[in-house]
Amino acid sequence: MTSQWRRVERLTNCLRVIRNAWHFYYALLQVIEVICGSFGIALLTS
Repeated sequence: MTSQWRRVERLTNCLRVIRNAWHFYYALLQVIEVICGSFGIALLTS
């Protein structure tokens, strides 16, 4: 029972890391999109 619980806990930790990585990836994409959008607007208005 204890080894099974540890296995589930390890799987949960792995899934948490994967979920955090996806959130970081999407946040990074949004930051890049905002920066590129701002740069494009600056080029169009100058």
